[in-house]
Amino acid sequence: MLWIAGVHLVGLACVVVLMFPALKENPAAPKPRQEGEDEGWGRGPKLPPSPPEPPRGGIPLLDAVPASVRLRGPGRISEQRPSRERRPAREPARRPVRTPHR
Repeated sequence: MLWIAGVHLVGLACVVVLMFPALKENPAAPKPRQEGEDEGWGRGPKLPPSPPEPPRGGIPLLDAVPASVRLRGPGRISEQRPSRERRPAREPARRPVRTPHR
Protein backbone atom coordinates (compact mmCIF):
# COMPACT_ATOMS: atom_id res chain seq x y z
CA MET A 1 0.00 0.00 0.00
CA LEU A 2 2.85 2.29 0.85
CA TRP A 3 4.50 1.67 -2.56
CA ILE A 4 1.31 2.51 -4.44
CA ALA A 5 0.87 5.75 -2.47
CA GLY A 6 4.53 6.68 -3.04
CA VAL A 7 4.29 6.12 -6.82
CA HIS A 8 1.15 8.25 -6.97
CA LEU A 9 2.80 11.06 -4.99
CA VAL A 10 5.84 11.04 -7.30
CA GLY A 11 3.56 11.17 -10.34
CA LEU A 12 1.59 14.07 -8.83
CA ALA A 13 4.80 15.96 -8.13
CA CYS A 14 5.92 15.48 -11.77
CA VAL A 15 2.60 16.80 -13.03
CA VAL A 16 2.83 19.87 -10.80
CA VAL A 17 6.39 20.58 -11.94
CA LEU A 18 5.42 20.26 -15.60
CA MET A 19 2.23 22.34 -15.29
CA PHE A 20 3.84 25.21 -13.39
CA PRO A 21 5.38 26.96 -16.46
CA ALA A 22 2.11 26.63 -18.37
CA LEU A 23 0.07 28.26 -15.61
CA LYS A 24 2.31 31.27 -14.96
CA GLU A 25 0.60 34.66 -15.05
CA ASN A 26 2.94 36.33 -17.58
CA PRO A 27 3.78 33.92 -20.34
CA ALA A 28 6.57 35.09 -22.60
CA ALA A 29 4.98 36.78 -25.62
CA PRO A 30 6.43 35.82 -29.00
CA LYS A 31 8.56 38.54 -30.55
CA PRO A 32 6.94 40.40 -33.44
CA ARG A 33 7.75 39.02 -36.85
CA GLN A 34 9.51 41.29 -39.29
CA GLU A 35 8.42 41.43 -42.93
CA GLY A 36 11.65 40.17 -44.54
CA GLU A 37 12.33 37.49 -41.95
CA ASP A 38 11.40 33.94 -42.81
CA GLU A 39 12.75 31.09 -40.72
CA GLY A 40 10.85 28.36 -42.49
CA TRP A 41 8.34 27.76 -39.70
CA GLY A 42 4.93 29.11 -39.20
CA ARG A 43 1.84 30.15 -40.96
CA GLY A 44 2.22 28.83 -44.51
CA PRO A 45 2.43 30.84 -47.70
CA LYS A 46 2.00 34.60 -47.56
CA LEU A 47 -0.06 34.86 -50.73
CA PRO A 48 -2.72 32.52 -52.04
CA PRO A 49 -1.63 30.36 -54.96
CA SER A 50 -2.15 31.79 -58.41
CA PRO A 51 -5.19 30.54 -60.31
CA PRO A 52 -4.57 27.76 -62.85
CA GLU A 53 -4.10 28.65 -66.49
CA PRO A 54 -7.10 28.09 -68.75
CA PRO A 55 -6.96 24.87 -70.79
CA ARG A 56 -5.34 25.09 -74.19
CA GLY A 57 -7.19 24.27 -77.35
CA GLY A 58 -10.82 24.86 -77.98
CA ILE A 59 -13.65 23.26 -79.88
CA PRO A 60 -12.88 20.13 -81.91
CA LEU A 61 -11.41 20.67 -85.34
CA LEU A 62 -13.75 20.56 -88.35
CA ASP A 63 -11.87 17.67 -89.92
CA ALA A 64 -12.12 15.49 -86.80
CA VAL A 65 -13.79 12.18 -87.55
CA PRO A 66 -15.75 10.40 -84.83
CA ALA A 67 -14.84 6.85 -83.94
CA SER A 68 -16.39 4.10 -86.00
CA VAL A 69 -17.52 2.19 -82.89
CA ARG A 70 -18.93 3.60 -79.68
CA LEU A 71 -17.76 1.62 -76.69
CA ARG A 72 -20.76 2.71 -74.61
CA GLY A 73 -23.31 1.99 -77.31
CA PRO A 74 -25.76 -0.88 -77.16
CA GLY A 75 -24.66 -4.33 -78.28
CA ARG A 76 -21.26 -5.91 -78.54
CA ILE A 77 -18.32 -4.33 -80.29
CA SER A 78 -17.93 -7.40 -82.50
CA GLU A 79 -21.47 -6.90 -83.80
CA GLN A 80 -20.76 -3.31 -84.82
CA ARG A 81 -17.61 -4.04 -86.83
CA PRO A 82 -17.47 -6.07 -90.03
CA SER A 83 -15.92 -9.48 -89.60
CA ARG A 84 -12.44 -10.01 -90.95
CA GLU A 85 -11.81 -12.04 -94.03
CA ARG A 86 -10.33 -15.42 -93.42
CA ARG A 87 -6.88 -16.14 -94.68
CA PRO A 88 -6.81 -18.47 -97.63
CA ALA A 89 -5.75 -22.01 -96.92
CA ARG A 90 -2.16 -22.82 -97.70
CA GLU A 91 -1.37 -24.90 -100.69
CA PRO A 92 -0.45 -28.43 -99.84
CA ALA A 93 3.23 -29.21 -99.86
CA ARG A 94 4.26 -30.51 -103.29
CA ARG A 95 5.86 -33.87 -103.57
CA PRO A 96 9.10 -34.05 -105.45
CA VAL A 97 8.70 -35.49 -108.90
CA ARG A 98 11.19 -37.99 -110.19
CA THR A 99 12.74 -37.22 -113.50
CA PRO A 100 14.15 -40.06 -115.56
CA HIS A 101 17.88 -40.09 -115.69
CA ARG A 102 19.41 -40.29 -119.08
